[in-house]
Amino acid sequence: MVSVATPPRRLARLMAPITLLLPLASGCGPKPGWPVQELPDAGLPRLSEAELADCETRLRAELGLSDAVARPADPTNFGERQPEDVFGRLVPHQPALIVLHETVVSAPATVRLFQTPHPKDDDQVSYHLLIDRAGQRLRIVPDDKRAYGAGMSAFGDWTVRIRPTSVGSINNVALHLSLETPVDGRGDQDAHSGYTPAQYGAAAAQVLLWQARHGIPLSRLTTHAATDRSHSRYDPRSFRWERFLPAYRRAVSLCNLRAYDTGRATY
Repeated sequence: MVSVATPPRRLARLMAPITLLLPLASGCGPKPGWPVQELPDAGLPRLSEAELADCETRLRAELGLSDAVARPADPTNFGERQPEDVFGRLVPHQPALIVLHETVVSAPATVRLFQTPHPKDDDQVSYHLLIDRAGQRLRIVPDDKRAYGAGMSAFGDWTVRIRPTSVGSINNVALHLSLETPVDGRGDQDAHSGYTPAQYGAAAAQVLLWQARHGIPLSRLTTHAATDRSHSRYDPRSFRWERFLPAYRRAVSLCNLRAYDTGRATY
């Protein structure tokens, strides 16, 4: 799925996924020779709803984390996480990766794009959450749904194929988190002035909450640029891990969730 929003075509490559599927065969055809891929369980605990609520309360009180504001996408711009491929084989469909993006355009323009019906597959696009320049979290798609944030994509060489001749996408297992781009980045330049401390703080808190809910290790926090296999996505530009990690570790300390604070493989 790819956006046909108002930004120039090359600019839109930053925020919109792209499907880039091989032509679909008529019918399912023969069962493919490739095996279904699995990500190993990282062995991290999954917090109860009460424990998650307690952590979020601490993050609100100490970090100023805001309540998420509902800005739901039009139903054409997201879908279901698919438990099976077209051959009836079980495929991964629970959140297992967190992918960082940027909007390229303003947060209001991004929300309008997601709330615009797009009946054609090639036009569909969404994130699960968007963080504006003030650090406000905007909820676009529920976590249990499949947001269309990355089309032709893989985590390393790991991907999920739903259609018989698909080149693969991580959307079936991804949680997509996007940062509103500053005004000086709403063009076709390679970099911009960066994201606000409020954005880094809110992103760090949201990443930790997602990790704790789904047992996702920090080593599976990645970027659109790193997972894209169309060689046309390079967001989030100007993201600085050295600004994200101190905010993340403060959140970890507040919620006493040090088990999640590892960038190395945990399996």
